[in-house]
Amino acid sequence: MNRKARFMIIALSLFVPLLIAFLIFRPGKPETLNEWFYYLPHVNGIINSITSGVLIFGYIMIRNGYKKWHKMAMITSFFLGFLFLISYITYHSMASTQLYGDINHNGMLDPHELLAVQFLRVVYLSLLLVHILLAVLAVPLIFTAFYYALTGKFEKHRKIVKFAFPVWLTVSVTGVVVYLMISPYY
Repeated sequence: MNRKARFMIIALSLFVPLLIAFLIFRPGKPETLNEWFYYLPHVNGIINSITSGVLIFGYIMIRNGYKKWHKMAMITSFFLGFLFLISYITYHSMASTQLYGDINHNGMLDPHELLAVQFLRVVYLSLLLVHILLAVLAVPLIFTAFYYALTGKFEKHRKIVKFAFPVWLTVSVTGVVVYLMISPYY
């Protein structure tokens, strides 16, 4: 891998999670949102669902020797990931983070709400943590795999994809599960 490509992959791999963390945890988000912002988490759930299916389709295609279909599936997955990222960043730049179990939508969990969700909150937070950590790991793996594929270095591509594919698929699937668990509180 050349130095410029390595620098870009490292820079993006650091910039994306830092930007997201800043947007989620920054104070002073606008209190009034256009109504369409509230649809973005649902759009993200749909994008993650489609991405999971396309990733599996791409895996099946390459395992059966259909390189053209595999390439189309991976480009589609990459594009969906980009759309997801834009939507996710847009939502979190404008909206407060939703708390799992916040039934009355006041931004705090009172004892009654905590009692109502109990163990499911621990499951949700554990799954969310795994999702976030793997998403951070996925970014450099995905970019590296794409770099090797685009430059025709398929042996290196295959080696990195042994890690990138399961991480990417896990991030996509856990994203769907996390969305399904938090969606009643939006």
